[in-house]
This record gives sequence, structure tokens and C-alpha cells, in this order.
Amino acid sequence: MARNQKSKAKMEQAKGKAKETAARAVGNESRTTEGRMEKAKGDMRQAKEKMKDVFRD
Repeated sequence: MARNQKSKAKMEQAKGKAKETAARAVGNESRTTEGRMEKAKGDMRQAKEKMKDVFRD
């Protein structure tokens, strides 16, 4: 389960970064914000999983 969540976090981060970059290239500010939010969601998920790992050991 933890690996699934970690990989999901990485995918969200990558997808968000790609969306942000593409939107910035065409000048779409709302999509840029969407990409940032998605990347932040992935960052939060990754931080949560790291905390779980710390307390698991």
C-alpha cells in the first residue's frame, strides 16, 4: 500500500509540473495554477508517506 501511495505522489508531482510548464508556455494562467496545485498535492502526499515511514521504524 505504501509503495502505491509513494508512486501516486510521484505521478501527481510529475503531472502537475508538466501541466504547469505547458500552461506557462502558452500563457494560460489558470492552467498554470492548476498544475501548481496538483504538484503541491503530490508534495503533500509524499511528505505524509515519509512521516509514516519515520514512525513505522
